[in-house]
Order: sequence, then C-alpha cells, then structure tokens
Amino acid sequence: MANGLLLRAASPGLRPAVAGAAGSSADSGQGHGVVTIGDSRPRGVALRVGGSSRREFSFITTAARDHSVLTRQLLDSRHDTIDEVGAEHDPFSELKARFMDFKQRNYVEKFSNYQSLAQQQTPKFMVVACADSRVCPTRILGFQPGEAFTVRNVANLVPPYEHGGSETSAALEFAVNTLQVENVLVVGHSRCGGIQALMSMKDDSTSGSFIKNWVSIGKSARLSTKAAAGNLNFEMQCTHCEKESINSSLLNLLTYPWIEKKVNEGTLNLHGGYYNFVDCTFEKWTLVYRKGLEGGSKYAIKNRSSWS
Repeated sequence: MANGLLLRAASPGLRPAVAGAAGSSADSGQGHGVVTIGDSRPRGVALRVGGSSRREFSFITTAARDHSVLTRQLLDSRHDTIDEVGAEHDPFSELKARFMDFKQRNYVEKFSNYQSLAQQQTPKFMVVACADSRVCPTRILGFQPGEAFTVRNVANLVPPYEHGGSETSAALEFAVNTLQVENVLVVGHSRCGGIQALMSMKDDSTSGSFIKNWVSIGKSARLSTKAAAGNLNFEMQCTHCEKESINSSLLNLLTYPWIEKKVNEGTLNLHGGYYNFVDCTFEKWTLVYRKGLEGGSKYAIKNRSSWS
C-alpha cells in the first residue's frame, strides 16, 4: 500500500499492458512491455497517480516472494493473525456456524465415508455449470461429496478443443482421463447474465472485456438463436439461447479427441440440463453421436425428461 493505492498481482495468464496502451487487449500476450506472471525477475511498473502531477511512482512486482511470505505465516502457528473486522461485521461468522453444523451433521455421522474420500475420489459425473450464485448444482441435484467433479464458469460454456487451455478444458481432461467419469453434464439456467451479454453483442464488436471475450465462445449459439427466434423479444431470445448454448457446448465436447473416443466406445455419455429457477423445473437430455453416419445429422437427442 502506497499513498492509499494497492498494487495487486494480476491473475495467472493475464498480462497487463504497459501504461499508455489503454484500449488494447490484455489477453493476447503479444508485443513488448508486458508484465508476465510467473517470471521470477522483478519488473518495474510505472504508475501515474491522479493525473495532477508528473510524478511517477515505481512499483516492483514481487508476487512470487509475497505469496511465499503469506504461506509461511499460515504455516507458523506462532504467528498471530490480524483481526481488523469486528465480530458483529464479520462476514465469516455465519459461514463458521454453517461449517460447524456440517461437521457435526455430516462429517462426524458419516466419518468412514469421509475417510474413504480422503484417500481417493471416484465421481460418476463431471458437471459444467454456471458461476451464477443462484445455480448451485450440488444443491439443486443433491450431489454428495465425491459424486460430481465440478467446474463453474460464466454461462456454463465449454470452449472447443482448438480454443486452447482454460480452467474448463483442464477440468475436463482431469475428469475424463484421470478420474474416468462416466457422464459429463452441462447445466444451463434461466435468466443467465452471461447469455444476456452474448445476445447483446454486436456482430462486429471488439472489446477488451473479459466477459465479452469469454462469452464469444457461444457465438454459434447466438447466430442459431437469431435465425430461429429473431422475431421474438429479447428475453425470449435469451431463453432460447440458454438452451442453444448448452447443445453448442455438448458438440464442443466432441472436439476433444479423448472425449470423442470414449463416447464412441460407449464409456462416456454427454448430457444437457436446464434449470429454471423461476418456477423450479429441470430439463434433462442426452446427446446421441453417430460418427460414421452418412447422410443426415450425426447428432440427436434421447432420454429427454422434465422434472417439475
């Protein structure tokens, strides 16, 4: 902290542009003068404060050293933590009570089960769900610890294999190849802000927004929605796209060679799910993939059901 300013380390994989490059994309990683996370060499970053003077403050990025210091403090039981929040304002007070209740009602009563989970996990499901706070797949579908390996992102999107590495593709790789799950379930939901952002995008828009760059993965679903429901109002278009994007993600799953292989072998099934939290209903369907089919579509839907 200096003069009331806090310089935070950027998230891994993000490369902030140097001063004067406002408006440029921060995710390309191209060009010179960027601060690369993971480089152990300290870099100087010039920051002009307030714009009222020509004074510049030089900060040294020492993220690697700083987080090591914090970890050592956590491991040192003699180190006192700094309590800057009064108990009456502590946002963790309720969470602590819930954790203690969980420990007594779940962990203690099912101790042997949790001891087994401590040794290994063998989930049957891999779930891709939205980060929306109203859509918790564990709560909605009643998954118990060890039953579902889960990754959540904005708009529950699965990028195609060609998109490159992401937290979602890494989770898929681990779940399918290491945990050998038998089912991948992509869960979408009503009133999704990510889908609304996707449907609001202009066809030729370019943006430095992380959200817009991410949801652009679903552009094919947006185009299909415009073609099929372009005459409807915006809200109904978004509802259509919420389901369209689930199917788009299911097809994107098949671009991963090891997923396609297992689907063809019959050892992996791909499912779509849609949770409407307005009226608390859930739709479920399974994707059929027929690789060698000549003529017609290679894809179909089976086992569709609605839970209400």
